[in-house]
Amino acid sequence: MSGFFDRAHSIAPPDYNRSLIPPAALAVHLSIGSVYAFSTFNLPLTHLIGGAKHAPGDWTIPDVLWIFSISILVLGLAAAVFGRWVERVGPRKTMFVAACCFGGGFLVSAVGVVSHQLWLIYLGYGVIGGCGLGLGYIGPVSTLIKWFPDKPGMATGIAIMGFGGGAMIAGPLSVNLMASFRSATSSGVAQTFVVMGIAYFIMMTFGALIVRLPAPGWKPAGWTAPVVPKKMVTTANVEAAAALRTPQFYLLWLVLCMNVTAGIAVLSQASPMLQESFKGISPAAAGGFVGLLSLFNMAGRFFWSSLSDLIGRKATYACFFVLGIILYWFAPTLGDAGELTLFVLAICIIISMYGGGFAAVPAYLKDIFGGMEVGAIHGVLLTAWSAAGVFGPLLIGQLRAYEASLGMKGAELYASTLHVMCALLLVGLIANLLMSAVHERHHYQGVVGQEAN
Repeated sequence: MSGFFDRAHSIAPPDYNRSLIPPAALAVHLSIGSVYAFSTFNLPLTHLIGGAKHAPGDWTIPDVLWIFSISILVLGLAAAVFGRWVERVGPRKTMFVAACCFGGGFLVSAVGVVSHQLWLIYLGYGVIGGCGLGLGYIGPVSTLIKWFPDKPGMATGIAIMGFGGGAMIAGPLSVNLMASFRSATSSGVAQTFVVMGIAYFIMMTFGALIVRLPAPGWKPAGWTAPVVPKKMVTTANVEAAAALRTPQFYLLWLVLCMNVTAGIAVLSQASPMLQESFKGISPAAAGGFVGLLSLFNMAGRFFWSSLSDLIGRKATYACFFVLGIILYWFAPTLGDAGELTLFVLAICIIISMYGGGFAAVPAYLKDIFGGMEVGAIHGVLLTAWSAAGVFGPLLIGQLRAYEASLGMKGAELYASTLHVMCALLLVGLIANLLMSAVHERHHYQGVVGQEAN
């Protein structure tokens, strides 16, 4: 069985249709993208003992927010540590291991809920599931870049669009499953974890079974690499180790980290934020809001990454930061004024740019460092996501708790946080403006081999 998952057994035949690769990538990314809907579990996990009301011994929101943060932290670390391994063993084995980790993480977390051991959920969903997130994230992206060298922005947008769209399914699904399993003695969270873990394992394994790699030297019919590069787009290649010695890598790290921190803070508290900012919002409606954010997250990944093929990555990220600063600054005002529609629209646009940042960054890396080891470089860059995954939710959770201790209610609970996000976006804007082409002394001088497929 191990031979079937080896890289050599997943090389596509000459007549293979590359249009079959996006469904394989989507099967994995739609599954692991459910992490964005984890906020639907936040409030239920804080009422496991008290039921409808918080009781002594129940976990707090800051306690529960660490589950999401750990999973994102481990995602980036796993992607960085195993980036070269992914390139070596190929996408089939990578995606199957990701399925085992992500599905298994749900099952371990279910045990943690039943036994009321928070550390088991940290281990299950956070560490084990986080490894599945990291491997499942970079495997399909690296493969799509190899199959679509003619459309790198659109290709990464396809895969990462699925990651953003996962919550559109998982948000309402988790709410409905918990309601179905809820009883006088159970919150329904544990049973929901079991069902979702098994379902995602099956779906991700399907993707692993159908994925293929292009043969060495393969190129799309009729396509040739451009001889004269565009501005900020290199025709050279930079090895992963050399890329880490360039200022461009760290500027891009800051660009991604600031964009992700601002967006992930909102996503981690999307459901409670809407319920606390506007009276009369039910958990089901808040779950629908999470699903709507997922739709914009998903659409933004394809829209902004495709747009970046036309206007360039640097200009695209400038749009993210400038427009984001404006929207984050005025969102609390909309909440205070009771402007539900405008508030929801502002958050949706913010999340579309958050998703677009993820989708465009692999192509940004390919522009700057070439395609030879872009998968490994991408894996290391995702440590910015790890840092943001801890910092963003922790920041919004602690500031919310502080504002609540001062007696603030409603949208006021999140005003300070959203204004702090404006400062972070300004840092990202400056880093993006400083981006330039890599000096030729960092260029790879050898012959590009199979890694550049």
